[in-house]
Amino acid sequence: MNKVILMGRLTRDPAVRYGGQDNQMAIAAFSLAVDRRGKKQEGQPSADFFNCTAFGKVGEFVERYLKQGTKILLTGRIQNDNYTNQRGEKVYSFRIISDEIEFAESKNASQSTAQESQEQLPPPAPNNGFMDVPDNVNDVDLPFN
Repeated sequence: MNKVILMGRLTRDPAVRYGGQDNQMAIAAFSLAVDRRGKKQEGQPSADFFNCTAFGKVGEFVERYLKQGTKILLTGRIQNDNYTNQRGEKVYSFRIISDEIEFAESKNASQSTAQESQEQLPPPAPNNGFMDVPDNVNDVDLPFN
């Protein structure tokens, strides 16, 4: 079985091109920074960086919604990306092929902290975990209609 699950942030905006038959398939390439667990020792990296590729509908999702700094949850597989360089040396590397991608945080949480909303939400109501919707909230702000 070849399955990998990663949660991290895009290190740059994705590069998207179209290829395949009739140049109709989106091919998105991006890099994902994944924090390492445990104590971080001085001089040691605190994150690993993975080159990722998404094809088709997943690639279109990447093109439309992801940008540098977006935190995502990625499910995919590892694929060898080996080649022989100009000096004739074999170079070994790998790439993550994305099968599924989901947002790992809300849109508001991913925005810059300098633009944090100054409006505070009321505390949750103790009854059944529901709360009243404030009058100043537009229908557009709600996750349902």
